[in-house]
Amino acid sequence: MTISFNLLPGFSLGNAVNEISEAARTNGMPASIFPSFSGTAQAFQDSFDNQLLLIVVAIVTVYIVLGMLYEDCVHPLTIISTLPSAGLGALLVCHIDLSTMAFIGIILLIGIVKKNAILMMDFALDVQRRENRPAADAIYEACQLRFRPIMTTTMSALFGGMPLAFGGGIGAELRQPLGIAIIGGLLVSQMLTLYTTPVIYLYLDRLRTPGPVGWRRVRAVLAPAAGGQPPPG
Repeated sequence: MTISFNLLPGFSLGNAVNEISEAARTNGMPASIFPSFSGTAQAFQDSFDNQLLLIVVAIVTVYIVLGMLYEDCVHPLTIISTLPSAGLGALLVCHIDLSTMAFIGIILLIGIVKKNAILMMDFALDVQRRENRPAADAIYEACQLRFRPIMTTTMSALFGGMPLAFGGGIGAELRQPLGIAIIGGLLVSQMLTLYTTPVIYLYLDRLRTPGPVGWRRVRAVLAPAAGGQPPPG
């Protein structure tokens, strides 16, 4: 038996698939009946079956490229640590369904959001290697000098996504989840990564560097004195 259905305005195909699956599970159907989707609904399900694998492959690829770029296996994790905040902003804060376009927006965020950590970590690693300075001093200076470039690039990407999120016209219902995912991910990641990236950088540097670490210096960087001066070298 084949049952066809259409969607009411304001409902996505993902919502319909979930509701039908839940109804089939809770309505006490006989064990001899095996419900399945076909057509567009089946294509929708098949596309989501591989999404988790695609995200994992994208993150692993980013880690490998960053490891080759910085010649380090630990600090690329600092950059990857910014990605969960982007997903949190794209899905939970903006309350959008994980449609195909929203998923594309999350894939785009993997490439956009990590630039905050790259801007800080690239400067900090260069200072550490060139001037042989402690990690706490290097990331402190990186946060000060790279704040303006971070805000500039984030605002550029944010304003670039606004026409997708708020624009109308033909096909707007397809573009809006993409723009909302980008804007939500950028806003949340911007607020969180400015604080979490230096902390993760210092912890991972402690794991990477053998021997004791001056945790008083770390605390001084995270809570600087009233004068705003970095701790002495």
